[in-house]
Amino acid sequence: MTRPDSPRVAGWSGPADYSRGVPSRLDPTIDHAAVNIARGLAMDAPLAVKSGHQGTAMSLAPLAHVLYSRVMKHDPSDPGWADRDRFVLSAGHASILQYSMLFLQGYGTTLDDLKAFRQWGSATPGHPEVGHTAGVEVTTGPLGQGLANAVGLAMAERHLRARFGSDLCDHHTWVIAGDGCLMEGVSHEAASFAGHQKLSRLVVVFDDNGITIDGGTGLSCSDDVAKRFDSYGWSVRALGEIGEDLEALENALVAARDDGDERPKMLVLRTQVGVPSPDWTGRHEAHGNPFSAEHVTRTKDVMGIPDEPFWAPEAVVTAVRAAARRYEAQREAWAKRASSHAEWQAMMSGPDPRWAESLPVFPIGESLATRVAIQKGFDAILPSVPGLVAGSADLTGNTGTRLSGQSALAPTTPEGRQVYYGVREHAMGSIMVGMALHGGLLPVGGTFFVFFDYMKPPVRLAALSRAKCIFVFSHDSVGVGEDGPTHQPIEHLAALRAIPDLQVIRPCDANETSAALRAAIEHNGPTALVLSRQNLPVVCDGGAVTRGAGVLREGSDVCLVATGSEVAVALAAADGLAESGVSARVVSMPSWDRFESTRRNDRALAEAILPPSMPTVSIEAGATLGWHKYADACVGIDRFGVSAPGTTSLINLGMSPSNVVHVVESLLRSDAVD
Repeated sequence: MTRPDSPRVAGWSGPADYSRGVPSRLDPTIDHAAVNIARGLAMDAPLAVKSGHQGTAMSLAPLAHVLYSRVMKHDPSDPGWADRDRFVLSAGHASILQYSMLFLQGYGTTLDDLKAFRQWGSATPGHPEVGHTAGVEVTTGPLGQGLANAVGLAMAERHLRARFGSDLCDHHTWVIAGDGCLMEGVSHEAASFAGHQKLSRLVVVFDDNGITIDGGTGLSCSDDVAKRFDSYGWSVRALGEIGEDLEALENALVAARDDGDERPKMLVLRTQVGVPSPDWTGRHEAHGNPFSAEHVTRTKDVMGIPDEPFWAPEAVVTAVRAAARRYEAQREAWAKRASSHAEWQAMMSGPDPRWAESLPVFPIGESLATRVAIQKGFDAILPSVPGLVAGSADLTGNTGTRLSGQSALAPTTPEGRQVYYGVREHAMGSIMVGMALHGGLLPVGGTFFVFFDYMKPPVRLAALSRAKCIFVFSHDSVGVGEDGPTHQPIEHLAALRAIPDLQVIRPCDANETSAALRAAIEHNGPTALVLSRQNLPVVCDGGAVTRGAGVLREGSDVCLVATGSEVAVALAAADGLAESGVSARVVSMPSWDRFESTRRNDRALAEAILPPSMPTVSIEAGATLGWHKYADACVGIDRFGVSAPGTTSLINLGMSPSNVVHVVESLLRSDAVD
C-alpha cells in the first residue's frame, strides 16, 4: 500500500492544488490517510500516557472524518460561529476521536496537545470539556448526558429559527452515542421529549458495537433500540456494517439531514470496536486500554502506515485543513446579516442594560411565598430579557415558572417561551444545559427541591460547563407538610452548596427573591434558587443578596444568622430575647458562595456582618452540615421529616422562635461558664 507521507501520492499532487481555492471535497487518497491518522492517534495518545479509550475512537474514525470533512457546516477559523452545526460526542470516553478531528481540521489542537492527552493542564482532558478545548460544544462523559444536551441544542436552534428565520439560524445537531448512553435513564426521558417535540434537525448515530466494559451487551440488555426510538416518534434507520465505507456513510448522513422528515433521526451503525487491530477487534477489552506497543505496531502494519508515534504527515494535514475552509465565505456572509439585526444581537449578547429596572419591589409587611415572588419577577422582566424561556417538570404553577401570556414551545409553536418538560427532571436539567450552551437563550427550569436528587448530574455539569441556567427549586423544607419525608428536602442545601461554581441562593422574602433573580441573570454560570412553598413576610430590601449576607437588625450580645423562611423565625426570636435583656443581631445569609466571595475580597466587610467575636447561632430548616464554619451553635434538622401540617412539622422539629431562644440562652450560659 502506498503510504501518503509525502506529497507524491498517486492521484494527489500535493497541497499546492489546494492553495488555489477551497476544495469541495478531498481526494480519496487523502480521505484514507486522514482516517488512518485519526486511528493512529487514537492508539498513540492512550499508549503514551497509559490511560484512555482507543477502541471506539478507532472504529468511528471514518464516521467522524465524514462528518467533519463532508457533512457538517462549520468553520474552524471561528469555532463560535452561531450558525454552525453542533457536534456532540455523547460517548465522551472516546474523546481522543474528537481531539484528532479538531487537530486535523485546524481548530487549534496541536500534536503537542495530543501528546499531553489526559495530563495536567492540557487542552485534551480525559473527556471533552466545553470552554476548555475549541470545537467542543458540551461537556460529556457521564453517559447519556451528551445526548440529552443535544436535545437542548436542537430545541434552541428551532426556537431561534422560528423567531429570526433561516437567514440567521439554520443548522443541525449531530450526535455520536453508544450503548452506555442509551442504557442510562436520562436518554429515555430526553429521547421521548425529543420525539414529542419533533426535533427534525437532531441526528443521532448510534454506535451499535454490542459491547460494554463488562462484556457483550447481552449480559445486561435485551431491548430493541430501534423499536424503542420508533415508539418515541423518531425516524430510525438501520445502516448495517458500513463503518468503513466513506461514501455510504456520507449518503446516509446527508439523507438523514435532507429528507424533510419532521422527526428526529436515529441512525443505527453496526461497528466493531478496535478495528482494524488484529488482536482486539470486536472484543470488549478494546474499550479501555489493553493495547501494548506491540499491539499498536501490529495494527499499524495492517493499516499500512509507519510505525511511529503521532504520525501525521504535514501534507495530509494541510490538505484536510484547506478543505475545512469550505464554509468560510458562508460564515462571513452570515456575519454581515447578523451584525445588522438588532434583536438578534440582543439575544446573543444579553438583555438590555436597564432590564433590572423592571424587577418588582414588594412593600415591607406584605406576605407571599418566594415561589410566587419569582413568578412575578419572571413576568416583569420578560420583555427586556428576550432569551428567557421557562418551564418545569410538570410543576409549572407550583414552582413559579409559568410565564403569563406565553405560548408553549411546541412543534406547532416553536417560538413559544413556555416549556412543558413533563415528569422528566433528569432530562429537563440536561436539556437546559444544552439550550444554554447553544447561545441566545436563558433557560429556567423548576421542580420541587426534593427532586434535586433526580437533577444532580446536569446541575453539576452545568457548573462544570458554566452553562447559564436558572434552576428553580421550590417547596424547600419540611414546611411542605403532609406530603411527608419523601417530599421534604433535608440534606439538599448542603449538597447544592458542595458543588463548585454553582451559585446557590435561598432568599428570605420577596425582595430577596427579586435580588436573587437579578444575581442569577448577571452571574456567569448556573444558579440554583431555593424557594418556599409557604407565605413569608417581606422583611427587607433584598440588599443582602449582593454580598451574600446582610444585617437586618443590629445587636451586640449574640448573632442569629438564617436563610429563607427561617429569617422570620430569627427576627421573632430576637424579639423574644430582647424581653430578657439579650441584644440579638439578625443576619440574613441567602448565599454562602456570594458571602465567601465578599470575605475573599473585603474581609473587613464580611466581619462587620458576621463579627467573629460574637456568639453566633445558625437557623435553617435543613441539615446543619457546614454551618459550624459560621456558627457556634446550630438550629437545624439532621433527620428526615414527618407527615404533618407544615407549621406543625416546623415547630416540632425546632424551627420556632422559642426553640431558638432556648438554644441562644444555653449558648450564652455555656460561654459565661467558659
